[in-house]
Amino acid sequence: MAAKRALVVDDSKSARVVLSRMLEKYGIAVDTADSAEMALDFLRREHPDVVFMDHLMPGMDGLQAVRILKADPATAAIPVVMYTSQEGELYVGQAKALGAVGVLPKTVKPIDVTKVLYQLRLLPDRRDDHPSQLQPVEPAGEQRAPVEPAAPAEAPVVDARTRGFVEAMLKEQSLELRRFMVAALDSHAQRLVAELKRPEPEAPEKPAPVEAPAREHPWPWILAFAAALLALVVLASLYWQSAQTAREVGQARERLERESAALQSTLEQVREAGRAEPPAAAPAPAPRARVEVIPVPYGEPPLSPGRLEALRTLLAGLERGGFAGTVTVETVPGEFCLEGSAEDGYSLAQPEQPASACEYRGNPYDESLAGAARQPVAFANLAASVRRRTEGRIQLALLQGAADHVVVAYPAVARATAGAWNEAASANNRLEISVLAK
Repeated sequence: MAAKRALVVDDSKSARVVLSRMLEKYGIAVDTADSAEMALDFLRREHPDVVFMDHLMPGMDGLQAVRILKADPATAAIPVVMYTSQEGELYVGQAKALGAVGVLPKTVKPIDVTKVLYQLRLLPDRRDDHPSQLQPVEPAGEQRAPVEPAAPAEAPVVDARTRGFVEAMLKEQSLELRRFMVAALDSHAQRLVAELKRPEPEAPEKPAPVEAPAREHPWPWILAFAAALLALVVLASLYWQSAQTAREVGQARERLERESAALQSTLEQVREAGRAEPPAAAPAPAPRARVEVIPVPYGEPPLSPGRLEALRTLLAGLERGGFAGTVTVETVPGEFCLEGSAEDGYSLAQPEQPASACEYRGNPYDESLAGAARQPVAFANLAASVRRRTEGRIQLALLQGAADHVVVAYPAVARATAGAWNEAASANNRLEISVLAK
């Protein structure tokens, strides 16, 4: 079978290297281009199996390149996946309307790349073509429904889109593990049938008048026991992974509830301050009041859907209270102690490692964002809708904070461990929301 080929188009060298390494692990040959113009020139000569296209690039952007590719009959059949930091239903709908098959985020994980390759049929199916040797236990025409984890009784903060995404992920993971279990049981069943059908060697005739009774061969029973044991192990693994996913969803829900509660408390304080009587003397210009500081875990975008939802709740409360002024959102990066390289990717250093031995101190995710990439489409839509509804009384602004604007001082490099350093970096990697009344 000829090797599959992919074209990665991105003006960032580190982004091209990260995605290329993931694709090459599946035996896919990768070509790269650092601009949309270079990609179009390459596609006039070559026809890869898939194109991963960045959105924001110097010159022609990714969506313009997709429109040109789909308008040309020679390249219209090549599937295009947008590989970008843009997010939101508006952007996904716009990309699909122009002909893209989907959107892959810049914070991509290997499992996301695997799903895309399976959907595009660039990887073979994990099951073989031999018919199953196991007979169904259920009556004909009936199919066992997959067991889904019970939904929590009340989730006021997690919206329907997040719940739908988690449920789809659980169903897909359950289906993948079930396919692996069936394939393993099929293989063991074939071996068991082969052992049962193997003819026993004929015993030579003996002159003794009395023949000893034939001993029963133990291998079929051993294989049957091994197959049953493997099935139990697979089912236990499936249950453990489902419980792990449910626990992670619960932790995310609790974190969003804490952030929302903190913003609601701060909003009440702002309302109480607004209802207070003004002093007799003319007040001095009020400084910008910091409303809330929200920590951002390493590797996550500061304006994630959950944090945008908390910001949307704060703005709705200000709008109902008749507030007029500017709400400023400032993203401040932390400087983490990391190990790895730009080509293979960075990860947090081991906690017991000395901070002076870090291979890199900084925030590669924040440094990879440039220009308009720092402001996702969802944030721009929120700012425009608030300005339109309030007729300009409430303005929403986004600022990029400096790394030296810290809330927790970093320890001395010579005496600190990587764990202590990254604790301070996690506290400093944050989102600050400030309110300034007119």
